[in-house]
Amino acid sequence: MSELLLIAVVVLLLFGGKKIPELMRGLGKGIREFNDAKNNVRQEIEEGMKEKPVQPTAPATTDAPQHTSTEDATHSKI
Repeated sequence: MSELLLIAVVVLLLFGGKKIPELMRGLGKGIREFNDAKNNVRQEIEEGMKEKPVQPTAPATTDAPQHTSTEDATHSKI
């Protein structure tokens, strides 16, 4: 407990009585912004986990041979 009192006295001597509230206000804003960002990331991750995965559909099978664009280009030059 005496360590905390010593730290408080040193901070008071270094920064003075007028600067401490400004420092604490800035520290509070920084912590609040960090927590907001952390909660947003957590929420996005949870929403991503709740989304249903898309089921891949089976490609339609046809009896006709499929041509690729390179084959079409080769045959068109002839």
